[in-house]
Amino acid sequence: MPTDTPSPPSPRPRSGLRRWVFSIVGVLGALSLSAAMLLAIGLAMAYPNLPDVSELADYRPKLPLRIYARDGTLLGEFGEQRRIVVPFEDIPPVMINAVLAIEDARFFEHSGVDYRGLLRAALANLGEAKSQGASTITMQVARNVYLSSEKSYLRKIYEILLTFKLEHLLTKEQILEIYMNQIFLGHRSYGFAAAARTYFGKSLQELTIAEAAMLAGLPKAPSAYNPISNPKRARARQLYIIDRMLENGFITEAEAKAAREEPLRLRRPQEAEQALHAEYIAEMVRQAIVERYGEDAYTAGLQVHTTIDAGLQRAAWRAVRQGVLEFERRQHYRGPERFIELPRDPAARQAAIDDVLAAVPDEEPLLTAVVLSTDARKVVVVRGDDTPIEITGAGLESVRSGLSATAPPNLKLRPGAVVRVAKDAQGWYLTQLPEVEAAFVAVDPRDGGIRALVGGFDFERNKFNRVTQSQRQPGSSFKPFIYSAALEKGIMPATVVNDAPLFFPASVTGGKPWEPKNYDGQYEGPMTIRTALAKSKNMVSIHVLRAVGTQSAQAWITRFGLDPAKHPPYLTMALGAGAVTPLEMAAGYAVFANGGHYLPPVLITRIADAKGRVLLEVPPRAPDEANRTLPERNAFVMSQLLNEITRSGTAARAQAVLKRPDLYGKTGTTNDSQDAWFVGYHPTLSAAVWLGYDQPRNLGRRATGGGLALPIWIDFMGQALRNTPVQEIAVPAGVAFAGGDWLYQEYADGSYVRRLGFDDAVGQPPEGAPPDGGTDPGEKRGILDLFRQ
Repeated sequence: MPTDTPSPPSPRPRSGLRRWVFSIVGVLGALSLSAAMLLAIGLAMAYPNLPDVSELADYRPKLPLRIYARDGTLLGEFGEQRRIVVPFEDIPPVMINAVLAIEDARFFEHSGVDYRGLLRAALANLGEAKSQGASTITMQVARNVYLSSEKSYLRKIYEILLTFKLEHLLTKEQILEIYMNQIFLGHRSYGFAAAARTYFGKSLQELTIAEAAMLAGLPKAPSAYNPISNPKRARARQLYIIDRMLENGFITEAEAKAAREEPLRLRRPQEAEQALHAEYIAEMVRQAIVERYGEDAYTAGLQVHTTIDAGLQRAAWRAVRQGVLEFERRQHYRGPERFIELPRDPAARQAAIDDVLAAVPDEEPLLTAVVLSTDARKVVVVRGDDTPIEITGAGLESVRSGLSATAPPNLKLRPGAVVRVAKDAQGWYLTQLPEVEAAFVAVDPRDGGIRALVGGFDFERNKFNRVTQSQRQPGSSFKPFIYSAALEKGIMPATVVNDAPLFFPASVTGGKPWEPKNYDGQYEGPMTIRTALAKSKNMVSIHVLRAVGTQSAQAWITRFGLDPAKHPPYLTMALGAGAVTPLEMAAGYAVFANGGHYLPPVLITRIADAKGRVLLEVPPRAPDEANRTLPERNAFVMSQLLNEITRSGTAARAQAVLKRPDLYGKTGTTNDSQDAWFVGYHPTLSAAVWLGYDQPRNLGRRATGGGLALPIWIDFMGQALRNTPVQEIAVPAGVAFAGGDWLYQEYADGSYVRRLGFDDAVGQPPEGAPPDGGTDPGEKRGILDLFRQ
């Protein structure tokens, strides 16, 4: 029976469906083949244009200029990158394992590319314009050495191609060596050896598992995982790396446990760089090397060896620092450096304190602190560790004016004041950054080598090197050069000179009248040259210079390496009115110390390239007749006069404190007490100390070289000569001891000059003096010509 139900549609022929499927597959296949062909063509075209990586087989990264002391201690380094290149065989397994655990555990197994990681990263970032992920160590080497930091698919393709090329041309060990030395790890440190020095003050070979794990966490993000600036994040990553090392079988469970519990002692980068405080020395060397080699000096890995003694440099820095701080504690208080608001909220308050401590760094041993509370008897300050420091009693003496109820706002010590504190044997005390400056240099008289140099109180605050750049009046410390000239004119230590007032009218000076004074304003009449120099009598020095002749004296000082143009031939030369640097003074006194030889100061002894090949060698020097500038007898007699100064004269404190007789030197104080000097020596070391203001001004009432500069010299010499036996200068030929003092042999019969003096400005001998102006009747007569010069 028929029905109205429609018939079902006829099915589509199977052959048509197959044709449709085949068409789709064909199109996709064609597209894939075309893409593959295009990719192959692109790769074929790109591969030849890739950088030549064969040079990495002889890896030569940018290496900084490094400067070393005599014993190999690092004094400083200059360059964009702080780097210590270590061959693969010298990299300890603990460091390699820590890096592999976090960066590429299958490094020695894969062919350079982690395909699973790449696919996972690509899927995760599908549709993103920039993608980065699953980089192996080889890929990181390719990126870090040759490619930019741009994140794109094109750069990733180049990275993969470079990876294949690196894996083909280099061994796994070579690739890992490059990575370990090339990677940036923060604080200008490139490579793990440099980072070990920067963060822990250790060599790579000395690292523990815990330290290696901490460093291995840096490559991912040196700033985010920096243990100094972000200790919490760095600690979390360190623990994660320790776990990964355990998972990969690089360490045992016991080693992992010990590493997690090990406390780390971080070393701040500035401590590593400035531990020896040789900044002024390093800068001197840098300037010399750049002048010689140009800008390449910063990247060629040059190694410069100097004459500096690391132990003496530390002693010099401490002595200068202490001397300046002692002077500063006696100055008026200039007020806090700045003021901050202290929020009530503890977290906000701590943040404010942390910010200002970062903005106002410590200047060892002066530490930055913030005042929390004050009253007339106590000041409480805090630093970054939340531990209050209470300062009372003598610790407040130098800031009393800031605690006064009437103190003006800029001087007032109140909560929020940013101040400086330091600690000595008596405890904490409040102080301030000094305005006064100081300079110190020590030279070895036996070879001219500079053993220690401090160009100022703080290099970071002021890079002006006062040892070599500051031309200052030497005051009475210049007198020994004049007295040395006088010895050759027949003026011996026992020669008697009249210490009496002098006046030079304008008709004589050609300008303003001149009435010089002794420092203490006292005049003691006739006295020997020995006594006059020991007491630093200005009137006697002027008499002596007049006897020598100003032009003769000006020529004589060249024997000590001094520039005559800076010491005009006037009588003021006797009082040290010319201009010198501390280095010139130390080198000049070294002529007395070594028996009469001038050896120009030397600092650089050897320059080598990054592989240790010597580029320049400065042969050592020693005193010989070729560099003799002073008769040996002259140097000896002058040393006896300078020894008297350290025994009973203006520098008597030297022998009294150091308890040794083999010390020689002279104090110096200029007009209006603007410069304080002490220059002195031992036969093995000549050192000059200067203290003053860069813009000359009075150092204060009763400020003298003996009171300000000499203590610094004594402090240094106490350390320098600690293990040095007493070494008094041997008596040379041509010298005799007669009439109670040393004199030249030809005067041993009593014929040396016994009296020298003037009554007035025109040079007439005093009333009653022998007609030749200085010799007793019947004795040798040669001094008369001296008066007529």
